[in-house]
Amino acid sequence: MGFLKEFKDFAMKGNLVDIAVGFVMGAAFKEVVSSFTGGIVSPLIGLLFNSDFNDLKYVITEGTPNDAGEIVGEIAVLYGSFLTNVIDFIIVAFVMFLIVKGVNKMKKKEEPAPEAPKGPSQEELLAEIRDLLKK
Repeated sequence: MGFLKEFKDFAMKGNLVDIAVGFVMGAAFKEVVSSFTGGIVSPLIGLLFNSDFNDLKYVITEGTPNDAGEIVGEIAVLYGSFLTNVIDFIIVAFVMFLIVKGVNKMKKKEEPAPEAPKGPSQEELLAEIRDLLKK
């Protein structure tokens, strides 16, 4: 039972729960950003290239059509998809930066620790010892 209690104490610590909540929120936010980039940003950028932005690619080796009419054997660099993911990352990173900056601003500034009360200086202690020895 000691192991389970120790695990429960660990799992219920504030930091671990905060990390779990942040992870779930981040995953959900990533989906929102992906939808934004795929549904709004990519079509607008695709207007510049007169094609779907995600379908942009550099074909290294042409494929051949099979019996069903699908292209097979094509080797291509899918830079449109890569750029979409880079845009997703930049948006998520920027929003996370803003959130961390806001949280840090909201945190109370730590007050400096009160200094320990100062005792007598070295000279005062030596003078006291001298006076005691004179007695």
